[in-house]
Amino acid sequence: MKVLIVGSGGREHAIAASVAKSPRVDKIYCTPGNAGIGQIAECVPIGAMEFDKIVEFAKEQAIDLTIVGMDDPLVGGLVDEMEAAGLRVFGPRKNAAILEGSKAFSKDLMKKYNIPTAAYENFDDPQAALVYLETAKMPVVLKADGLALGKGVLICQTLEEAKEGVRTIMEDKKFGAAGNRMVIEEFMTGREVSVLSFVDGRTIRIMSSAQDHKRAQDGDRGLNTGGMGTFSPSPFYTEEVDAFCKEHIYQATVDAMAAEGRPFHGVIFFGLMLTQDGPRVLEYNARFGDPEAQVVLPRMKNDIIEVAEACIDGTLDQIDLQFEDNAAVCVVLASEGYPVSYEKGFLINGLERFVGSDDYYCFHAGTKQTEQGIVTNGGRVLGVTAKGKDLKEARANAYEATKWISFDNKYMRNDIGKAIDEA
Repeated sequence: MKVLIVGSGGREHAIAASVAKSPRVDKIYCTPGNAGIGQIAECVPIGAMEFDKIVEFAKEQAIDLTIVGMDDPLVGGLVDEMEAAGLRVFGPRKNAAILEGSKAFSKDLMKKYNIPTAAYENFDDPQAALVYLETAKMPVVLKADGLALGKGVLICQTLEEAKEGVRTIMEDKKFGAAGNRMVIEEFMTGREVSVLSFVDGRTIRIMSSAQDHKRAQDGDRGLNTGGMGTFSPSPFYTEEVDAFCKEHIYQATVDAMAAEGRPFHGVIFFGLMLTQDGPRVLEYNARFGDPEAQVVLPRMKNDIIEVAEACIDGTLDQIDLQFEDNAAVCVVLASEGYPVSYEKGFLINGLERFVGSDDYYCFHAGTKQTEQGIVTNGGRVLGVTAKGKDLKEARANAYEATKWISFDNKYMRNDIGKAIDEA
């Protein structure tokens, strides 16, 4: 069969690597892809938001299955347009992708269906938000309502910081139209855990847990990024936590979306905070996480095509989702200066060391193929992933593998997975 993947990051490279393992797949295309994806798929120069061109390409090439990796095209309704053209596609429709597309919607959904989350208020007017803050308990969390590349969240320790945050989001529009509406949320403390799941509209199958590192610098300092590294599984995601989430969060979310007339087919990403009062939902995403996919998918035993088709057809209850009894750690190699400003176009050396390995992976995010070779083309350049019998071994392997890669202005955090030592 022919498979089309929509996206261009490390997540899409991880998806493509999983798709390439399926014996059912003869040909993989990716729009627009990147240099790493181009080694296992044919990259087509169509942007992820060029819906008409994607639909036309899929029809011309008789694509059997399209997997939409990115949030923007999902929230924008690419799945709806492809389905309207008679094409088979994996991912939520627009009315279900709103689970990620609007934080205000997701918070209201959780309140309505008693799904545990932080207390909050939604605001369309910056002046009303400023008035509310005068009596709010600090610290607080400010969230731009729409998509902001994982960066539209501000944690404010003081009233003055919070007021400045309102101006940043709603008046200065630092995150664009995503800040037309804003959520002000109580600040929760505890361990963060990411849990990805497959959903077919009514049945949910939970993937292995993971933990992302969002801050740019060691010690969780610096600006928020799209993710500087991750590990899987999380030692803090215990059987007790799993049992609570299955009873109060996972199936409850799927049922809530169905009850709202928004049946969800695809991947729901649960961002959880393990508080003293139990697990709470921080956020939902409507697709694989990035870089969570880079540590979860390499450990999945199932054929991703079979699972994706079960999600589309409503037969996920027949799938026994299984993961390897090991661990994986991903360290992101970024460009110095990310996420603010950085240079591109530097030649990358050492990529050949990863070819053909089942234990070491180098997932491309911001790369480009040139006549001189593969060069840097983004803030997050590569995701170096390694497996190990446990998290400590996987972490040691991942950091050793980062030494295989060199390029000018290479930057990474040196404490990805350090929390493992505290478990």
